[in-house]
Amino acid sequence: MIRIKDIAERANVSNGTVDRVLHNRGRVAEDVRQRVLKIAQQLNYKPNLLARALSSTKVFHIAVLAPDPAIDNYWQAPKDGIKKAEEELIQYGLKITQINFDPFDASSFSKAADKVEVSSFDGLLIAPVFYRQSLAYFNKWKRQGIPFVLFNTHIPDYEPLMYIGQDSYQSGFLAGKLLHYGYKDKATFMVVHVEEDVPNSSHLIHKEQGFVDYFTTQGLESVYNILRVNLQQKISQQLDLLFKDTPKIKGIFVTNSKAHVIAEYLQQRELRHVNLVGYDLIERNLGYLNNDYISFLINQNPKGQGYWGIKSLADHLIFNKKNNPIKYLPLDIITKENLHYYVEADL
Repeated sequence: MIRIKDIAERANVSNGTVDRVLHNRGRVAEDVRQRVLKIAQQLNYKPNLLARALSSTKVFHIAVLAPDPAIDNYWQAPKDGIKKAEEELIQYGLKITQINFDPFDASSFSKAADKVEVSSFDGLLIAPVFYRQSLAYFNKWKRQGIPFVLFNTHIPDYEPLMYIGQDSYQSGFLAGKLLHYGYKDKATFMVVHVEEDVPNSSHLIHKEQGFVDYFTTQGLESVYNILRVNLQQKISQQLDLLFKDTPKIKGIFVTNSKAHVIAEYLQQRELRHVNLVGYDLIERNLGYLNNDYISFLINQNPKGQGYWGIKSLADHLIFNKKNNPIKYLPLDIITKENLHYYVEADL
């Protein structure tokens, strides 16, 4: 490994001069600067970022703004991924503060975000599930120069440092394709949002649009009727009315992790003919996947979202490493036959 000392000897300057040139700090004569840079290039010098980070005494304080797993257990997996990343990076001076909010209460998000403002953080990891409330804070953090990474929901308007998660539109497109493969005759398919503030949730809108566009791009609008449904309260009664008024419902796409709510209804009504596609390997979904009331689950890898979100901030803050602004995670299709491979996976 080429050292600063090696470059200094070749350039006939001090180690301090080489350090100032390579890190662009302090005043150095232009001819000396060019000579040092040329020799560094010739020697293929690469800084030892790990050693530099280990020797640093700086603490890098990251805030995580995410929904409370005690309210919606989907968010336990991202929390586990964040913890795993923290354990790996704590030796480099990384410190994480988790600030939770109620995923069903926009005002709770705002109160949590206000805590970020009155504290001092070097970077932020955020699940911006409330679109409108998030934008104002993005604008403030951008002005303050605080790098922030988004996970779960992509909102590119204010150029976050990075987004980590699935391509919501493509996952909806994939769900349409899965239901189409399962049923070829004329039918009605439903896009169902369960207990969500859809107008304020851009990722759900993108999933729905991707689902609808699959049938449009295939020229299938006249074959399949698409119903858009938002279920909030008295879900069983609402579904009873839908199935009564639309007897040809053959497939349902649930846009969040609550496919189990619809699966429970299908089991109670013994509706085996309806294919159901949803998201996430939470425990309440897995039982219905194994007994065939859920046909497919699309794995969003929430643990990986939390893990890679922290790693990307560490790359930026600690290791001066640039990453691509978007890290899309794979669209894994889970069935009861391959489920155990994913349940046993670490990330």
